[in-house]
Amino acid sequence: MTFTAPFDNSYADLPAGFYTRQDPTPVRAPKRVAYNSALATLLRLPDASEPELTAIFSGQRVPLGADPLAQLYAGHQFGSYNPQLGDGRAVLLGETIGTDGIRRDIQLKGSGPTPYSRRGDGRAWLGPVLREYVISEAMHALGVPTTRALAATLTGEDIYRETALPGAVLARVAQSHLRVGTFQVFAHRGQNAELSQLTQYAIDRHDPGAKTPMDLLRAVCARQADLVAAWMSVGFIHGVMNTDNCTISGETIDYGPCAFIDDYHEDTVFSSIDRTGRYAYSNQRHVIVWNMAQFATALLQQLDDPAAGVEEATAIIDAMPGQIDAAWLARFGAKVGLTSPGPDDATLIQDLLTLMQNDGADFTNTFDALARGDARDQFVNRARFDRWSIRWQDRLCDEPAPQNTMQAASPRVIPRNHRIEDMIAAAVAGDFAPFDRLMTALADPYGTDDLDLMHPPTKAQRVPATFCGT
Repeated sequence: MTFTAPFDNSYADLPAGFYTRQDPTPVRAPKRVAYNSALATLLRLPDASEPELTAIFSGQRVPLGADPLAQLYAGHQFGSYNPQLGDGRAVLLGETIGTDGIRRDIQLKGSGPTPYSRRGDGRAWLGPVLREYVISEAMHALGVPTTRALAATLTGEDIYRETALPGAVLARVAQSHLRVGTFQVFAHRGQNAELSQLTQYAIDRHDPGAKTPMDLLRAVCARQADLVAAWMSVGFIHGVMNTDNCTISGETIDYGPCAFIDDYHEDTVFSSIDRTGRYAYSNQRHVIVWNMAQFATALLQQLDDPAAGVEEATAIIDAMPGQIDAAWLARFGAKVGLTSPGPDDATLIQDLLTLMQNDGADFTNTFDALARGDARDQFVNRARFDRWSIRWQDRLCDEPAPQNTMQAASPRVIPRNHRIEDMIAAAVAGDFAPFDRLMTALADPYGTDDLDLMHPPTKAQRVPATFCGT
C-alpha cells in the first residue's frame, strides 16, 4: 500500500493534555459504501485503489503521516455542565491543507473506544453514519457551513444497541473540531496556561487577524449568528445544541437527532431527548446566544483581571440577537425576493410564516412555490394568503429580478426525515439505491427535477422523533 496523504498536523503539536494519542481499532471486514472523490481532491488526497482507501477510512490501517488522537473537551448538555467529555468514538487522523488553502481535519467517527468513551464501545452503526453522510453533504449543497463526509465504510461487524446492527465508520472533515467545550474544560479546571495556548491556537487557525481573546469571541459570535440564520432559512433543527456541539469554526457538527421541518410550526421539536423544547426550531436563535455566553465566560478565565474584560464580553454577547436578526432578515428576505431590507420586511415575512403555521403549510414547498408563482395552493385559507400577497407584490415593485432571487434562496428538495429513514432501512437490508438517489438529488437542491422527493410525508410516513446516533 502506497497511500501517503499530505498531512500537516498542528493540533498534535499541542501538549499531551489536550488529547490522547489513539489509533483507530481495526475492524473485521471493511467494505466501502461511499467515497467523496470531489472532497478528496479538495483535500489533496492521492488516488488509490478501493481496497486501500477502504482500509484507511475504516481505521484498518493508519496512513503514513497521520498522527491519530482523541480530543479532550467538556460541555453543557441541555444546560447542565459535564466536566469531561471528549472524543468517545472518534479519532482525528490528521490535518491537510486543501487546494483552496484551508486547513481541515480528517476524523474517523465510530472508530473504537478511547479513554473518553465512558464505558461505551466507541462504535457507530450504519444508520447514523449514512444519516450524517447524506445530511452534511446536503447542507453543504444548500450553502450552510458544515462538516463534510469523506467516506462511509461498513466494518463487517455487528454492534449491539437494542439489537444487533451493522457497524460502520464515517470519515468526517471539518475546518477544525474545536468546540466551545474544548475551552470550557481548561477554564473549569483553572488551567489558564493551557487555555491561553488553546486560544492562541484557535486565533492562528481561524482568525489570524485577532489580537485578543475578545477578538476571537467577536469573530466566533458573528459566525454562529450567520450559521443559525442559515439553519432557520432551510427549516433545519439541530436538535442537540450543547456547547460540545458548537464549533469555533462556525460549522454545523454532529448530525444526531437533527431534522428538517415539513409543515411549518415555530416550536417544532424532533429530538427524542429534548423533552422541554430547549432546542426547538424557534429557540435556536436564543440558545446560540447562551452558548456564546458560556464561551465568553471560559475565555475570560485566562485574563490577568477577568473582571476587566466582562464589560467588553457582555457587549459582544448583547450584540448577538441583532446580528442574528439581520442575518435572518437577509436570508428570509431573499426567500421572498427582497435583496435589500426595508423597515416593514420582518413583519411581512413573519406574517407569511404565521399563515403557514396556521394552515400547516409545508415550509420548503411553500417557498419553492412562491418562487414559481403558485404558492396559493399551499394554503387552506387562500383569502388570507391573497391579502398577504397584495402587500408582498407592492413590496416587490422595486426589485429587479425577484423570481431569480427567490429560486436561488429556496431549495426544491431537502433530506426529509421519512426519506432518510426509508434510506437507512433499505441500506440495512443491503439496498443502497435510495442512498444513491438522495445523494444525486441533494447535490443540486435548488435545481433538481426529482419531484417525488419534494413531496412531504403522508400521515403514515411522518417521523415523529429523531434519535442520537450513539
